[in-house]
Amino acid sequence: MALSKRDLFQKRRLRVRNKLRKVNAGRVRLSVHRSNKNISVQLIDDVNGVTLASASSLEKGLGIVGKNNVEAAAKVGATIAERAKKAGVEEAYFDRGGFLFHGKVKALADAAREGGLKI
Repeated sequence: MALSKRDLFQKRRLRVRNKLRKVNAGRVRLSVHRSNKNISVQLIDDVNGVTLASASSLEKGLGIVGKNNVEAAAKVGATIAERAKKAGVEEAYFDRGGFLFHGKVKALADAAREGGLKI
């Protein structure tokens, strides 16, 4: 029986996360979520189970509410890099979840790298 699109996504998400967890034990995770209308990102400390910083295209201060394109993703990436510095995080590993690394997800990662976050 063929798996549904959602089942394939969950399978890919768990595969990516488990592989990254083995290699990057003790580091902060930069987790990305992309929907059809928005993109959001969180810096998560899995050891303590807390979110250190977050950024989203839903924030009015960024001026991109209602937009979900590559430029909006780049702005969110630059914002999370800035907030990571304030939180004292310089290095994180990039958890793309089940999303493919191209387009908006890639733009977010590149902007975070340009902002000084090592991922």
